[in-house]
Amino acid sequence: MRCIRANWAQRQAEESYGIPEAELTPWRDWSLPSLRRQWNQVKREIAPWWAENSKEAYSSGLACAARAFDSYAASRRGQRKGARVGRPRIKRKHRGVRSCRFNTGTIRVEVDRHHVTLPRLGTIRTHESTCKLERRLASGRARILSATVRQESDGRWFAAFQVEARREPGKPSRPRVAAGMDLGVRYLAVVADARGQVRYVENPRHLGRALGKLRRVNRQLARRQGPAVYDPATGRVTRRAPSRGWQEAAKTAGRAHAGVRHLRTDTIHKLTTSIAAGYGQVVIEDLNVAGMLRHGRLARYIADASFGQIRRQLAYKTTWHGSQLLLASRWYPSSKTCSGCGAVKAKLPLSARVFTCATCGLVLDRDRNAATNLAALAAAVGAPEWPGPGREGALNMPAEPIVRPAAMTPAPPEQAGRRR
Repeated sequence: MRCIRANWAQRQAEESYGIPEAELTPWRDWSLPSLRRQWNQVKREIAPWWAENSKEAYSSGLACAARAFDSYAASRRGQRKGARVGRPRIKRKHRGVRSCRFNTGTIRVEVDRHHVTLPRLGTIRTHESTCKLERRLASGRARILSATVRQESDGRWFAAFQVEARREPGKPSRPRVAAGMDLGVRYLAVVADARGQVRYVENPRHLGRALGKLRRVNRQLARRQGPAVYDPATGRVTRRAPSRGWQEAAKTAGRAHAGVRHLRTDTIHKLTTSIAAGYGQVVIEDLNVAGMLRHGRLARYIADASFGQIRRQLAYKTTWHGSQLLLASRWYPSSKTCSGCGAVKAKLPLSARVFTCATCGLVLDRDRNAATNLAALAAAVGAPEWPGPGREGALNMPAEPIVRPAAMTPAPPEQAGRRR
């Protein structure tokens, strides 16, 4: 990485001197095969202990470096969506996530369903049962592609298996029913279907409930002798060995953050699975989550609700269960439109939690009104009946589409997380 960054700095300096493009220092190749060749040439000099570890430890690091350079170059050329990507940085030993991906070697799940075998690590007992994965492997319905070992902030080790599985498309329990799903902060989701049934999903606010504990453990961590000392007079940071008390406090803080993360993940998976398996069509809004996170007072609550994660999971779970995901336009006024008569209000402040229609006199909860309007969109644009397993379904779009099928990104490989 230092060689490639030095090559970039050299080219930038030469450009500042007015040297023409044809005479500049040639670009240094950062593709994965090139990085592997360079590593094989110098590994005996800079890392004579390289043979003590698995070769996958170095291969996974080189693959991440190549991907980081590609993302940075594509961002500079304007070919990558999202925020601008900065220059790749060297992964710090004590701050980065400890992980390694195994693509070759002996990777298997033992028949006793409580042990896994990984290269160089041997056979390891798992805390959780691997019966679901082992059954698919034994019957030939799945094939292991790779395994990733990762240590989380709470100190526990996980082994995630990337599996190519044969999955038969399912059928939702109510294939002819369309549902509108309005995401929010007061309620995590309000689901209204075309038959008039409404379901309120409470927002558990896992981060908000754990803030008191997080503040307490972080104050304890700040009072310990940490690995860095900042001098405000000179602005310098001095590194030192952390005390044992700081290490214990850091583990406590890591466990607290991991608990919040696991609770949030569990809640979102249960919600998206029930929605994808319950309705033939699911209509959600195309929210600008990145813009919503700029709100000074609501950013923390929006991030805790994980709107983007809910949409991502619905995109692939609807294909698994044979349902259809539709995205309403970002500019569709679902909250300002009366679900009774269709009148649209000019303004509706966020503080108004009850929708009152001045035309027909309808008084309804704001979130329920929005979810009902989203459910009606499927019929308004001519959505067909249940399109069938694995079929996206064609919509009769108006000139200015207010609803469109969600981009069917490939479903992620099934993963089974196992703790040591």
